[in-house]
This record gives sequence, C-alpha cells and structure tokens, in this order.
Amino acid sequence: MRVLILTNEFPPSVYGGAGVHVAELTRALRDRVELDIRTFGDQDHEQPGYRVRGYPNPVGVDAAPELLRPVLAAFGRNLAMAADPPAADLVHCHTWYTHLGGLVIGQGYALPLVVTVHSLEPLRPWKREQLGSGYDASAWVERQALEGADAVIAVSEASRQDILDHFDVDPARVHVVHNGIDALAFGPDTGTEALKRHRIDPKQPYVLFVGRVTRQKGIATLVAAIPHLDPRIAVVLAAGQPDTPELAAEVEAGIAAAQAQAPTRRIHWIPEMLDRSTVRQLYTHAATFVCPSVYEPFGITNLEAMACGVPVVATRVGGIPEVVVHGRTGLLVDVPPEGFTDGDPDVASALAASINELVADLARRTGMGEAGRERAIDQFSWTDVANRTVAVYEAVVA
Repeated sequence: MRVLILTNEFPPSVYGGAGVHVAELTRALRDRVELDIRTFGDQDHEQPGYRVRGYPNPVGVDAAPELLRPVLAAFGRNLAMAADPPAADLVHCHTWYTHLGGLVIGQGYALPLVVTVHSLEPLRPWKREQLGSGYDASAWVERQALEGADAVIAVSEASRQDILDHFDVDPARVHVVHNGIDALAFGPDTGTEALKRHRIDPKQPYVLFVGRVTRQKGIATLVAAIPHLDPRIAVVLAAGQPDTPELAAEVEAGIAAAQAQAPTRRIHWIPEMLDRSTVRQLYTHAATFVCPSVYEPFGITNLEAMACGVPVVATRVGGIPEVVVHGRTGLLVDVPPEGFTDGDPDVASALAASINELVADLARRTGMGEAGRERAIDQFSWTDVANRTVAVYEAVVA
C-alpha cells in the first residue's frame, strides 16, 4: 500500500504532540507501507519506499494582515503539495494546517481521505488571539475535511465524542487510535547533567511542566497554583513557543508575582525547545509531572512522564483519564462540568492541593511511578498504533 502523509510538523521541526505522533507513526509504518511524506519546511530525503519533502513558505504572504499570514501560508503550502501528483492509494493528513491539501488531493486525484484529529478548532477559541479572523478560516477548512473524509481517526474516546458532538460525521467513520510512546527513548535516566546545566538541584523536590505556552495547556493555571504549593517544592517550567507575545508577558508577570510572594522558592523557566535527553532527565528527577490542560484530546507528555517512572497530576479533561489512572499512576483534578478558563483560581488551588499531597508521600509517588511505566509499556506502543492505523487504511481502500 502507498500512503501520502501531509503534516505541518516533521523532524527536525517538531514542537508539539501532533509532530511527535507523525514522527513516531511514520517510523512504525515504514516496514508496512510505502510512504510519501509532505511537510512544512525544507526537508528532502528519499529511500526506497520512503520519501520526505518539505514545502517552503509561499511568496507574497507577507503582504497580508499579520494575523492572517499563518493561515494563508498553510493554504499556499497545501496547494503546492497538491500540485505534485501523488503515487498513492490514499492521503492521510494531520491537523487543520494540512486539511486543504487533503481535500484538494482527495478530490483532484480521486483518493480516499483519512484525517487524524489532534485537536478541534471549536474547542480552542483562544486561537483567535493568535490568528484573528484567520481562526474562522482554520475552523472552516477543518469542518470541510472532517465531514468529507472517508475515515476520521480520534486519539481518544473523549476526542471521538467531541467530533460527533461538533461535526456532522457518521459515527461508523470515526475510529479511536490512541497515541503511543517509545519506552526505550523515554525511560528513567539517572544522569544529572541537564539539571546542572539549568541550575536545578536534584535533591530538592520539584514539579515539572513540559509544553507550549498556550491557553490550551493551562500554564496560567499552573502559575496561579504556585503560591499555594509547599514552599519547599521547586517548579520547573520547560515551556516555549508562546502563542502570542501577550501570553508570554502574562506568564512572565505571573511567575514574577509568585516569586515575590515566596522569594526562597526556586522557579526555573526554560523557554527554549529541549532535546530528548534533557527532557528525559527532567522527567526522571521530578517529584511529579503536572498537566493542567484546559483542553486535551490525549496528552502525550503524560505518557512520556509515566514512561520515565514519574507520577502525574493532571486536570480531568478530554482524553487524560484514558491515560492517567487516578490513584494508581497519578492524581486527577476535577474541573467544572462546563470547563474552565486558563488561570481559574479554584482549579489552581485544587491543582496545588493534589501536588502537595503527592509530593509529601515518597512511597506513594514511587509506587505510582512504577505503575505508570508499566502501563505505558503495556498499553501504548507505537507498534499497536501503526497496526490499528493500517487497519483503517485497508478499510477505506477496500
């Protein structure tokens, strides 16, 4: 089978969970199908049965209003991808950034269309801060793709229900394939070089956040929780790629305020993207990993932490409860049924209480960490993800 993959992220340019998913999925698929991978960038790599091509930013986009440029740039790249005739049996696209390409290729070359949903625009209204009216364009193309696709892959049961709630899609066409984890790449790493480099004391318990500076990940909620933490607990924020300068400034001001309230508390903000070995050491030595997401279809960082033997404290939203087992591999924090806004003081207080509870009990943390790694290995392999994805391919081609 020949599969055309469209993605905005692909190594070496990976900054989020969707990029990790595509990188790991295509690695696991290489011995099962022929792959033509088209991505945003300048990649150009070819082997028998495997081709990666990057598509640069189209000329002329800079003349558009600033907030509209990311959408127009994505659409321009999509059309360039579609202009190269594919030799494929189906097209599989990831995130709204490539949905236009999937639609044009599916219609223009009469190929079945498969779409993997990593998040949904109707559930991310804060994206308007980043895209302005371009958010309406991204939401429009997402709707066309999901409602026109031959198969839609959701990364969790919760995400599948969100798709059915917000789009006119036949339930029989929506399949659940969870994300996976490479338990060899993510495992306990007792080295401390990365901690020393960032001046983190491995002997002091710290809570760790790994993710982008975005409303979706709830980083403002975590920052609001810091003053409620036991003063002996340090905080490490491996947080880069802010959605907007305004959000970056808001987080910076929140950290400064938390630091002023407790001058002796160590707060480490690492704003740059980190290599895997550094992140692995940060996970391993953390007292707990924290995932305060406002919206989370899956939450792949929770799996990374679990694979490194670290318990998780997370908000009970989206697909997180399908990964983190409350009381066994971590603690889940209840949120209002209608959801919450990033920075919500009540959620922040509850988050801090769960962190304090877990950090205070070393034996419990150790047991949860061991159970988390076992669950990650047993339940979330990329081999299984690839097998289930191929099953979807075979169904739509048939």
